[in-house]
Amino acid sequence: MVEPRWRSPVTLLILMSVAMPIAFNTWNALLNNFVVERAAFTGLEIGVLQSLREVPGFVAFTTVFILLLIREQTFAVFSLALLGAGVAATGFFPSVYGLYFTTVIMSFGFHYFEAVKQSLSLQWLSKEEAPRVLGKLVSVAAVTSLVVYGMLWVFLEIFEIDYLWNFFIGGAVCILLAVVVWLGFPHFPGKTEQHSHIVLRKRYWLYYALIFFSGARRQIFMVFAAFLMVEKFGYSAAQLTLLFLINYAFNWLFAEKIGVLIGRIGERAALTIEYAGLIVIFSAYAFVNDPYIAAGLYVVDHMFFALYIAMSTYFQKIADPADLASSAGVSFTINHIAAVIVPAALGLVWVSSSMAVFLIGTAFAVCSLLLAQNVPNRPAPGNEVRLGKISLVENSI
Repeated sequence: MVEPRWRSPVTLLILMSVAMPIAFNTWNALLNNFVVERAAFTGLEIGVLQSLREVPGFVAFTTVFILLLIREQTFAVFSLALLGAGVAATGFFPSVYGLYFTTVIMSFGFHYFEAVKQSLSLQWLSKEEAPRVLGKLVSVAAVTSLVVYGMLWVFLEIFEIDYLWNFFIGGAVCILLAVVVWLGFPHFPGKTEQHSHIVLRKRYWLYYALIFFSGARRQIFMVFAAFLMVEKFGYSAAQLTLLFLINYAFNWLFAEKIGVLIGRIGERAALTIEYAGLIVIFSAYAFVNDPYIAAGLYVVDHMFFALYIAMSTYFQKIADPADLASSAGVSFTINHIAAVIVPAALGLVWVSSSMAVFLIGTAFAVCSLLLAQNVPNRPAPGNEVRLGKISLVENSI
């Protein structure tokens, strides 16, 4: 029996890209105000919470062992449902330890899903179509986020719905979509059989380094830029939601075009643009005293996120196709080595100086910019870097 055209791997990826932000962005939009208003969090507690949130990302390398038991596509659906369950439960536990618990549950679902989704995307998409389709997936997630943030604004400002029910609705819808994806699509095999062991190759060293600094830098934005808006400038949940709406409107309009641009100008140029911009933005965060300028920096900062596609397409071009599933988990673990440490450590720094936190972010962006200059014009197996090449003949863990 011939499957309908809509029951394709790309359609499945699109639906998954709808489900994830419904839950995660509900959690993300409400979290800072919820923890301050209901659990009296300070910079120290939010730093600890965000570090705990990254622990599941740190152990994402265990994906390869779970895939010995269940199929990768099945694991992606299960992870979506777990994400939804963690978010749905958040509003019922308005205490420090309750929030730590629900955050870890949510985070296991989120990080396992993102690792497996990246692997499936790179397996199912050709190298030629990957930049455009990955950009399209970012765009789909962005328009979903626009709807989510718009509805949250209405629920908070017009209907004055309590945090508990906002969290519950976002999580429940994600679970429902996971069930739809589970029942509505057949299993799609990958083009290459994947390794069933952890893959850690010396010739991927530049990709690992870029991933590491990306994790450190991203945490400063995710944790402290939003927290700055609430603690220093007194932004309400509704005002933060409006900022998120602007951010995702940009991704909706331009993410697919950015993917096409990356395919045209290459990964090194795209990463250079991203990191040079972030150096300016983090430096400005350190000294900003005007709430409107801070909001502008927050929006511009988020605009650079779509350029991270260049890291995925760079790896797709240099990797052995059989390494993709295992390497997705390994790369998430490397990304989260810094992500586990940075929020808690910089939470302590924040107590003394928020300026120092953002200047450390500037330093991370400088390191990333220098590393990006080592990406070759035409990445390929055997041509992974401009300097420091390592033989293709090597063992993996």
